[in-house]
Amino acid sequence: MRAFHLSRQWLVLLGLALSVAISNGFGRFSYGLILPAMRESLHWSYTQAGWLNTANAIGYVAGAVATMALIRRVTPERLFVIGTLGTAVSLALTGVDESLTAQSLCRMGAGVFGALSFICGGTLAASMFTDSPRRNALAIALYFGGGGGLGLALCGAVLPPMLGVMGPQSWDTAWYLVGFAALAFVPVTIWAARNVAAPVSDGFPGSKPPFKRMLGQMISYGFFGLGYIVYPTFLSAWMVSHHISTALIAATWVALGVSVMASPFLWRGLLARYDSGLPMAVILVAVAVGSALPVLMPNTVGLLLSALVFGLSFFMPPSAITSFVRRNLPQPDWGAAISACTVVFAVSQILGPIGAGWIGDHTGQIGDGLLVASVMLLAGAASAALQRPLRPEESDR
Repeated sequence: MRAFHLSRQWLVLLGLALSVAISNGFGRFSYGLILPAMRESLHWSYTQAGWLNTANAIGYVAGAVATMALIRRVTPERLFVIGTLGTAVSLALTGVDESLTAQSLCRMGAGVFGALSFICGGTLAASMFTDSPRRNALAIALYFGGGGGLGLALCGAVLPPMLGVMGPQSWDTAWYLVGFAALAFVPVTIWAARNVAAPVSDGFPGSKPPFKRMLGQMISYGFFGLGYIVYPTFLSAWMVSHHISTALIAATWVALGVSVMASPFLWRGLLARYDSGLPMAVILVAVAVGSALPVLMPNTVGLLLSALVFGLSFFMPPSAITSFVRRNLPQPDWGAAISACTVVFAVSQILGPIGAGWIGDHTGQIGDGLLVASVMLLAGAASAALQRPLRPEESDR
């Protein structure tokens, strides 16, 4: 019976992880694959292209703030279901209207609902296997990495070949495919959410998470948001500008997705062992290296190595934040603390795409944006290295 219970729990976790395929793999990162076709068909500059992921990030901020306000009054399960379904619908609508205004609204909608889904799903995943630190750390890492990697791999395998055959004017068809795939995953995610023993709130405000003593971790998460988003937003555009073949573009993104799916097994020991900011620091160094490699090694080996290093690390900062909160704070404060960290991340994420696009327009090389992003990620690693474990007896002053 225990083995059956454990097997069912892992199936529930898989269902939760599919929501990350929707909110991140489809909702945030598929745009990077469709962007070159949209730029060519709609005659956008890099700044305009970057703006749409900035619009997505603005929506993410709004969703994170809403989650932080609602998490003690509405169950994580209900917010999770609303967010997952809303993200899928927003993606399906993205192909309807080519105007920048309509595109912005759809990208914002995907951000708002994606934040609800992502944060509340993380809270639900953190509530699993609480009697085993190693299983709990693996569950958190699998939630963030497993579903996101699956979404990336599916998009990488399907979208570049489809756009290569049908031409850039088929960008709207690409969005319909992404949206319908997301809608197909929704019933499984709803089933999973209804089978998790979610954190119970007593309806009272509870204690305030010690944000001042979490500054090292929160600042590092902000630098992560500022730097990492440049790579998935502009990697395909950089590859197209360097006349990389469609086959290599697809292979790079599939390698990225497969690496993301493998990443929880690489980092689970580090996440389970430390209460400090060390896991975040090490992970961000790896993300920084992966971000810079396409520019430093602009060949097939460099691109695939970049996908491997970046993929093995860039979905793990949310796991590091969630694990840090899980190990340092009482359970009633998890949702509020994760939401607050996500707000910091989301605000900083607003600047990354449009900033890198501006750099690309002014230097003529979008690769320069990737290098600046790498520097930001290293700054985040330095901040995380200063984060010490929290002591429950200390007050937040």
